Amino acid sequence: MFLKRHDSNPILLPDPTSDWETYNVFNPAVIRHNGLFHMLYRAQGLDWVSRIGYAVSVDGIHWNRLRRPVFEPHDGSDSRGIEDPRITEIDGDFIMAYTAYGSEYQGSGKPTHEGGGILPMFARSKNLIEWERIGPLAIGEDNKDHLLFPRKIRGQYAALHRRTPNIWLAESDDLKNWPEASMRPVFGPRPENGWDSKTVGASGVPIETEYGWLMIYHAYDSTHTYRLGACLLDLDDPAKVIHRPNRFIFEPKEIWELRGDVPNVVFSCANVVVGDEVYLYYGGADHVVALATLPLAELLDFARHG
Repeated sequence: MFLKRHDSNPILLPDPTSDWETYNVFNPAVIRHNGLFHMLYRAQGLDWVSRIGYAVSVDGIHWNRLRRPVFEPHDGSDSRGIEDPRITEIDGDFIMAYTAYGSEYQGSGKPTHEGGGILPMFARSKNLIEWERIGPLAIGEDNKDHLLFPRKIRGQYAALHRRTPNIWLAESDDLKNWPEASMRPVFGPRPENGWDSKTVGASGVPIETEYGWLMIYHAYDSTHTYRLGACLLDLDDPAKVIHRPNRFIFEPKEIWELRGDVPNVVFSCANVVVGDEVYLYYGGADHVVALATLPLAELLDFARHG
C-alpha cells in the first residue's frame, strides 16, 4: 500500500535569496487550526545550522512563509541546530517537540552528554510564532524523534521518544519532569523484516481512533533507506502494540527523495487529518518538503489488519 504523492510536489523549496534557508527546507510539523494550515519547518542556510521557519496555507498545498525564522539556537544546548519539530495542541497550548543539537545542556549543570549533544526538547506557544522553551525530556543520552500525545492519558502527559534503536514511552505530570521510572519500550527494529531492520522512530502525532492510537513511524535498513510504516497502539497504554504490519506504506521513489542532502529518505513529522483524508507532510532527501495523502479509513484498516 502506498500513499499518493500530490501533483504539486515538492510544495516547499529552499530560498536561494535567504541566508538561513538557502540550502534545505525539510521535516516540517503541520497543524490545522482556525481553518488554516500552519507549518513549522526545519531549514538550513549559509552556516548549515538548522532553524525553524513558519509558513501558513489555506489549502495545505500553497504556502506563504515568514522571511525570518521563528525559533533558532540560543545557547550551547542547541548551537548546532534546532531540528525536526512536531506540534501538538493540548490544554490550550501548542507544544513543539524538537531536537536540540549542541555541545551541552545549559540548564542541567552537566557537561557534554555522551554521543554529541542531542537533546529531546519541548517549547510552548499560544500563537505558533512566539515560543518559550520548557525543557528536555531526557538528558545524559542522545535521544530524539519525540512527540507529545494530543491528550493526557491516565491523567498524565504522554510522549514517545527514541532510545536508539527503539521507540519508548514516557509520562509526566507537568511537561518538565519525565521520571525514568515512567519510561518503557514500545517496539524496536525487526532484523528479519528488511525495511525496518536497523532503527525505528516516531513520525507525526498519533491519531486517536476507536480502535487505538494510529501511529506512523519511520525506519531504515542496512542501506540506510528511510521508509514509513504504520501501527496501532492501545488507547489507555500506548506502550502496548495492538498490531504492527510487516509491510511499509511509503518509500523513496522520486528523484528529489532519492537525491538530496541525505539520499534515499522520506521522513515525516506530521500526519494531519483533513476530512476523510490523512495529509502526510514529509521531507524528501533532507532537501525539500512534500505532501502525500491517503484515506484515513484505508490507513486504519491497514494498521489493524495489514
